[in-house]
Amino acid sequence: MKNGLLAVLLVLLCAGGASAQLTSHFQTWLNANGYGGYNFNYGGNSYGGKANAGDTVVNQPVIFIHGNSDAALGSGPGLTGWNASINYFLSQGYKTSEIYATTWGDANPLLSANQYHSKPNLQKIRAFIQAVKAYTGATKVDIVTHSMGVTLARKAILGGTASDLANGGSYNLGSPLTSSVDTFVGIAGANQGLVSCYQTGGSTPTCANTNGLYPGYLYFGLLLGVSNILTNMNASSHYEGTYTYSIWSTVDEVIGYGDIVYGQYTSRVPGQNGEVVFGAVPYGHINSKDLTGYYQWRMVKYHATN
Repeated sequence: MKNGLLAVLLVLLCAGGASAQLTSHFQTWLNANGYGGYNFNYGGNSYGGKANAGDTVVNQPVIFIHGNSDAALGSGPGLTGWNASINYFLSQGYKTSEIYATTWGDANPLLSANQYHSKPNLQKIRAFIQAVKAYTGATKVDIVTHSMGVTLARKAILGGTASDLANGGSYNLGSPLTSSVDTFVGIAGANQGLVSCYQTGGSTPTCANTNGLYPGYLYFGLLLGVSNILTNMNASSHYEGTYTYSIWSTVDEVIGYGDIVYGQYTSRVPGQNGEVVFGAVPYGHINSKDLTGYYQWRMVKYHATN
C-alpha cells in the first residue's frame, strides 16, 4: 500500500504531462500504411508516436485501452482517460514513442448504454494494436485496459468469428494476436458480465445477450443465457498475452456486489498470472485505474504484482 501512495504522489507531481494528439510522424505513417480510415486521432484525443525518424523505441510499447464512454485522455471527473497512467509511465522513463492510446466510441457518457462489443469497436482496437506493433518495430507490445476496454481488447486479441446485426451480421476478425502481446492488464473489467445487466434484462446494447455484458440467469442451478460474446471469449483462457494480470476492487461502485457475479469475481481475467485487489475507498471503478500506475508499470515492466 505504501507503493500505492507513492504512485499517487508521482501522478500528482507529473500532472499535465500528457497532451492529446498522435504525433505527426505517427499520423503520416498510419496514412501511408493503410490505417488512415480508422481515425485513431479521433477528436484530437489520442496519444503516442515518434517525434521523428530518429526517435528510438527502447521500452516495450504500452497500449492503453479505455472504458465505456471514456477517452484516451480525460477531460474531467469520471472521464479521466489514461492521463494518470501515462504520466506515471513518463515519470519512469518511458517516452511518447513508447506509450499509445486511442479513443474508441463517442466519449459521451450520456450515450454509454449504447456502447457494446461492436464490429467497428473491435476492428478499431485490433487494428490499433497491429499498427503500434508494426510502427514501433517491436517484437511484442504490452496492453493495459479498463472497464469495457478489458473485454473489447480480449476479443480483439482472440480474433475469430462474431456477429453484429447492426453492422452487417457475421464477420471474422482474423487469427489471434496472442504472440504479439507480452503483458495484458485488465482493470475493473466485467469478464463474467454485470449483475446490473441481469437486472435490466439486456434491454440496452451494453447489456445485450449477443454482444453485451449480460451475465445469464440461473435455471435449477444451471447458468444459462450468458451473452454470446462473453461465452466466446471465456471458452478458452490465457490467450491475451504471455502474462495476464488484473487490478480490481470489491468496492467498485459500477460493477457492484463485491465484484461477484454468480459466485465468480467478474474482474478476474480467466487464466491470469496474478492480481492486485483493493477492498476499500478510494479504490472504486475509476481510481482502480487512476491510482494504480505503479502496479500497471510493475506488471508490464517486471511481470510483478508488488
